[in-house]
Amino acid sequence: MPTILITGCSSGYGLETARHFHAQGWSVIATMRNPRDGLLPPSDRVRLLALDVTDPPSITAAVEAAGPIDVLVNNAGIGVVGAFEATPMDHVRKVFETNTFGTMAMTQAVIPGMRARHAGTIVNVTSSVTLAPMPLAAAYTASKQAIEGFTGSLAHELAAFGVRALLVEPGYAPTTRFAANSDIDVAELIPEAYADFARPIFAAFANPELTTRESDVAEAIWRAVTDGTDTLRYPAGADAVALAAAG
Repeated sequence: MPTILITGCSSGYGLETARHFHAQGWSVIATMRNPRDGLLPPSDRVRLLALDVTDPPSITAAVEAAGPIDVLVNNAGIGVVGAFEATPMDHVRKVFETNTFGTMAMTQAVIPGMRARHAGTIVNVTSSVTLAPMPLAAAYTASKQAIEGFTGSLAHELAAFGVRALLVEPGYAPTTRFAANSDIDVAELIPEAYADFARPIFAAFANPELTTRESDVAEAIWRAVTDGTDTLRYPAGADAVALAAAG
């Protein structure tokens, strides 16, 4: 049976994707910084591994423990919402360490095995902020846009070896979930000077019709992995699909 390794499985998209692939009969390696029981059903097709994508020894240990994998899903990420002016540069670097360099490091770690087997798929989860400019997300957008360019180039680079590189672009998720992995409260990043500008934006974000569900992303990742086409980008969620079509 095929094996998938997913980063960032403690909650949200990663956890739902792990559940989805397990339900389809796959062997699932669910990774997170601090593994805990009860997240996934007891099964001989589920393994939990500790992984911090910003820590090279952790990456090496996890990839070695995983053994051969057919699919890597780079889902681990940090959200940040707020005025760029108010966002500390050390936090911007932290966002890039996870969203950009963590994704690149995990990808680099699995390529040799996939290349040697002449088979494999790498799915990089970005965001609908790459499909259209969005306010109050400059640092986050930059971290995800880098992965868009990286993946497009990598897809050409690896095709000769039978390895695919793909993008899944989730739409908007509620701000509380979007920034769940951030150690800075959104309120800290909205100075008084930006309050009037930010108010209608956050009001629009409260519209439930804009919300992308975890299942939307899991299903998009499933399509990306299994549809057998040469499609590069898979928007996930109604808003992301609409943005992709408009672009």
